[in-house]
Amino acid sequence: MRAIIAVALFAAVAALVAVAEPALTAQEKKDKKDQKPQQKFDPPKVQKPDAATMKTIIEKTDELRKTVATLKEKKIPDDVLVEVEVYLKAAENIVRFDEWFTANSGKWALTTLDQGLARAKQAEGGKAVWRDAPGKWVLRAYRSVIDRSIQPYAVLLPPDFGKDSKKKWRLDIVLHGRDSSLTEAKFIATHNGNAPKDLEYVQLEAYGRGNNAYRWAGEEDVFEAFDDFELSARHMVDTNRIVLRGFSMGGAGTWHLGLHHPHQFCVIGPGAGFTTTHGYIANLPKQLPDYQEKCLHIYDAVDYAENAFNVPIVAYSGEIDAQKKAADNIEALLKNFKEPHKFTHLVAPGLAHQMPKQWQEKAETEYRKYATTGRNPKPERIRFVTYTPRYSWCDWLRVEALDKTYQKAMVDATRNKGAITIKTENVRALFLFPPEDVLHTVTIDGQTIALRDPKLGSAKLNKIDGKWSEGNTNRLGVLIKGRRSGPIDDAFTGSFRVVKPTTAGFSTSGDHFANASITQFSTLWDKYFRGQLQVVQADRYDPSEGNIVLFGDPKSNPVIAKVLPKLPITWTTEKLVVNGVEYDPKIHTPVLIYPNPDESKRYIVINSGHTFKEADLKGTNALLYPRLGDWAVIKPTPTAKDPAAYEVVAAGLFDENWQFPKK
Repeated sequence: MRAIIAVALFAAVAALVAVAEPALTAQEKKDKKDQKPQQKFDPPKVQKPDAATMKTIIEKTDELRKTVATLKEKKIPDDVLVEVEVYLKAAENIVRFDEWFTANSGKWALTTLDQGLARAKQAEGGKAVWRDAPGKWVLRAYRSVIDRSIQPYAVLLPPDFGKDSKKKWRLDIVLHGRDSSLTEAKFIATHNGNAPKDLEYVQLEAYGRGNNAYRWAGEEDVFEAFDDFELSARHMVDTNRIVLRGFSMGGAGTWHLGLHHPHQFCVIGPGAGFTTTHGYIANLPKQLPDYQEKCLHIYDAVDYAENAFNVPIVAYSGEIDAQKKAADNIEALLKNFKEPHKFTHLVAPGLAHQMPKQWQEKAETEYRKYATTGRNPKPERIRFVTYTPRYSWCDWLRVEALDKTYQKAMVDATRNKGAITIKTENVRALFLFPPEDVLHTVTIDGQTIALRDPKLGSAKLNKIDGKWSEGNTNRLGVLIKGRRSGPIDDAFTGSFRVVKPTTAGFSTSGDHFANASITQFSTLWDKYFRGQLQVVQADRYDPSEGNIVLFGDPKSNPVIAKVLPKLPITWTTEKLVVNGVEYDPKIHTPVLIYPNPDESKRYIVINSGHTFKEADLKGTNALLYPRLGDWAVIKPTPTAKDPAAYEVVAAGLFDENWQFPKK
């Protein structure tokens, strides 16, 4: 991470501070522009502190651990306690992961511990008095809904914040760039110091659970951090004046979050980054398996470019930066987009992967054009594009289900005095909640529907056999892919629990694979998503607590046995039948995600954590796309190096009714 350098600063961890490069010839510029990114992501060589420093770190960590325990005994409110515990987590992590990536790592660990001990004393009164610090960086933290882990974020308040209790401030959410030496301790130690005297907005920097381009749990981190801050900001932030910005990996995150959630921001400011998977990952096959290709539509921001209708874009690129392609992709698509939109592309002549101060200031000038007045919270017209109900909400409408997931869907809705006119493409169900108190009629795809209760001010619509009618999706009469639409990796963006096997299963090899898979999932989640799995015993299974991840087979895991009769597979000691094909259960294992039969608003997952592996987490963030879709049959192929290795025998996506597609 980095210290403050100027107003309107892009978060650019791992980005170089600007230094002008020698002039290049036209051909050299073209060659550099055309080359694919070949970035190195391995962390720096470990530079462990000397013995005396390590002794001090261990002693102070133990002191802070005991102090936190004392605060817990005093029943300090959790929202206060968590902002002390975050320092303990940071100190423990840097030691147990051996993350001494720079010469400053030891100093950062000590800074973290000293700040934690000082804050613990402040917390004894039960109040987070450190939050009231205008003009300074303040470390904040929350306990994530996903896994109950403690996640840090940092807030910088303007010097005048709080002086006028009626004033509402602009908020800039800033996404950091990729930093292979990033740790919680570094994040804490490098977010200190004072704000510029003329700072005119609140700045929130998300940790994002590390380096994942704000995908999966990293995406949720941004919104959880914002929600936590807003809860304590005394309603002094103007939610219609939120700027989202970032550079490099932060630029990729800005493209992604801004275009998937366009109604949340008054303007987005992506710098560099990437907006596609193909064309960015070097040596990626031109055609992936169908179930993988379709899942690229989840995160490829270019597919959502038309959502520029709902949010202005101010993009920045260095002229010879290979990552200029991110903005070029969006710009090319918008050239043929006839609807109103605002797209500005600032290009710095002769510059590569950097954003100097003067270009930060130019970007800020553009942001102000939209951030000064803010976005209209009650637009008369919405035109929203999505490829999955995972991204379904824009202002006063929500897409509840699609005709075909991972194909382009569009809703164009206009409201006028209690009436709404809508045109849809590839949409199966909608929820409307316009700002009017009364909603009389909806005309959708040429069909007019008089609503049964106009005073309700909202409407649920669904389409059966091409005809729209009022009513929720239950009228469709089948289990549908709505906001719970898969794939397997989607289960780990919300609250989830893990249930381990309780006894021996169908085969010794299957038991070994289940245990190895749990260990691998736990290790990767801990190291790369900075949390620990929440494990519950089978006899304490509660489907209302969140998504349930089950490892084992119907013999070894009683929860699998319980839900199995309602799953679209057959799984016994003698046979495994998946998608109409029979497999030997002694050497094959099913993997899938499915609506929990005991709680349809939650998932169950069988025998899988994230479907990408450690090599992908170590590589470019664009590699974090789903590998198995909704279901798979795998054949364990354990090795000494990877006990959880497997071969994919079959894999695919369920249809819109959570069934295997008809052949």
